Amino acid sequence: MEKFKAILGLVQKQQTTLSFGFVALFTVGGEHIFSSVVFRCPCSSWNFLYGCVFLLVPSLVLLLLGYLLNSKTWRLLTGCCMNTSKIFKMNNICGTVKVLVQITVNALVAPLTWVAVALLHGSYYECAMTGFNNTAYIHKVCDGKSKCFQDFHKLPCDGKSSLSASDREDVLLAIRAQSQVLGWMLIASIMAVALAFTCVTRCCSPVSFLQFKFWMSYMHQENELFESLATEHAKNLAQQNIRIFFESTEAPTMETPDNKAWEKISALYKFSTKDHYYSILHKYVESCGENHKKSRWSGECDLNNPSSELC
Repeated sequence: MEKFKAILGLVQKQQTTLSFGFVALFTVGGEHIFSSVVFRCPCSSWNFLYGCVFLLVPSLVLLLLGYLLNSKTWRLLTGCCMNTSKIFKMNNICGTVKVLVQITVNALVAPLTWVAVALLHGSYYECAMTGFNNTAYIHKVCDGKSKCFQDFHKLPCDGKSSLSASDREDVLLAIRAQSQVLGWMLIASIMAVALAFTCVTRCCSPVSFLQFKFWMSYMHQENELFESLATEHAKNLAQQNIRIFFESTEAPTMETPDNKAWEKISALYKFSTKDHYYSILHKYVESCGENHKKSRWSGECDLNNPSSELC
């Protein structure tokens, strides 16, 4: 138990690893439920389509869900139809591509986990391949067993095939072995690509290892505090307006950033070693200056020109 707590504590310190691990664990659990409760191979001409649907369609759904639930997707797309320069402006294209790659990498965790676990389990692949209408493949798997060719699509269902129990089990073991080999190859490929991707991104990092850790810690804290304070500010503003409406009393005006200010802090930001800003919000606040609250909240600050009079 103590070892488990130690491992859990170590994982909790790595937020990205924790989220990936949770997604992978949830996907593994979902695949187990589907394969044991929902999945029933029809043992007919539908085998191939049915098996492929259970193997691939849930992974597609998980991929789309990964895009849907990623806040970076909506940070990138919100308002882009009204302001096309947000994405297609020359100095934003590289940042847009980088964000899309990050979103895609995060979204791929669940679908690839589903496919890998499903292949290791073998049920979906077994059903699909027994419906695969390829004479050469069937003869190779059946390996000269009598009646195997005629009853090939019935093999996943116990009692439907006229083959002996031992012959049927031999054929199914061969198909499961293929599935598991593909599953391990997929896992190895994912790990190799993940290692290569991590190495490339770290080699291209504009900061050192410890500063990178500080940067990630800052971003995590900024996101949490922003959501907390934004929720509190929205609650206070709502309470003030409701009290004024019902009680008809005057209340001190609460300042809220206007559309331009919100748009500036929602923009893409590329870290540069020429300055010390760790996020677009950090750059916005420091560029505008603490002594110019009015101009800062009016959204008139020019982030590309920190020496501007408004800043």
